[in-house]
Amino acid sequence: LDDFNCYDRQECVSMEENPQVFFCCCEGNYCNERFTHLPDMIGSGNRVKIRPPPRVPSLLNVLVYSLLPLCVLSLALVLALWMYRHRKPPYGHVDLSEDPGPTPPSPLVGLKPLQLLEIKARGRFGCVWKAQLMSEYVAVKIFPVQDKQSWQNERDIFITPGMRHENILRYIAAEKHGTNLETELWLITEFHERGSLTDHLKGNTVTWTELCHIAETMSRGLAYLHEDIPSYKGEGPKPTIAHRDFKSKNVMLRDDLTAVIGDFGLAVRFEPGKPPGDTHGQVGTRRYMAPEVLEGAINFQRDSFLRIDMYAMGLVLWEL
Repeated sequence: LDDFNCYDRQECVSMEENPQVFFCCCEGNYCNERFTHLPDMIGSGNRVKIRPPPRVPSLLNVLVYSLLPLCVLSLALVLALWMYRHRKPPYGHVDLSEDPGPTPPSPLVGLKPLQLLEIKARGRFGCVWKAQLMSEYVAVKIFPVQDKQSWQNERDIFITPGMRHENILRYIAAEKHGTNLETELWLITEFHERGSLTDHLKGNTVTWTELCHIAETMSRGLAYLHEDIPSYKGEGPKPTIAHRDFKSKNVMLRDDLTAVIGDFGLAVRFEPGKPPGDTHGQVGTRRYMAPEVLEGAINFQRDSFLRIDMYAMGLVLWEL
């Protein structure tokens, strides 16, 4: 082969790196009997191309590349939290300029010798205190100002004509304490040492007689709540009321295990010729919701809301 690179070569050596086709040339008899591929050889000389070892990243570089994304993410979260707190009002969408409204006359007006003793329960709309009024123990349900709507609704249900019944929690007064953001809304009712039916069932097993008594008095209270009663003894007519959050936690027990229904923060009245107010379908406690409520297929009629209460009471009876 007439190639300058082939002259004076006694061995057949290929020196191209990563060739598609291996090629070598030499001169002499049987010089190509043994083929050798040496890609590190440079040109026709004998120098060997030495590659530097790969660089090992330093510890500082590893730390920088590992921690930098975490620092950036943390900074972004802190910034987002700061913007959220500065843009969101501290008590939600509450119009503090709007007064919660006058409280109805009560024996506490002018006296108010009320002493809070201990917290008995905490719920979605506030906490319930055991308190002492003169020589009587009472329950004080304290709402934060952002739950003003629930306080107003429960107060309005309690002062509805005809709401006095032996199986309905006895209402005493509603009061407002504090000003502006420190405003607290109090709802004062009778106190029952046994607490709720939930509390009683946690530590006691009811007998068949006790079960029947609790079920009967609880049913009487709910039936009275659902009943539409005309004017009686100078009081106005009592409209039908749907509880909408009936559960064992909202059934109080007297010392003789008589059931008393309370917590009307989500209750709704059905008065002739008047809209029932907020009848949003999916309210209450999910465990006690009827299937049509969970599916969002509720019919917004009076009887539908009453049946939902009955379904919830059936679950309470099952708990017994």
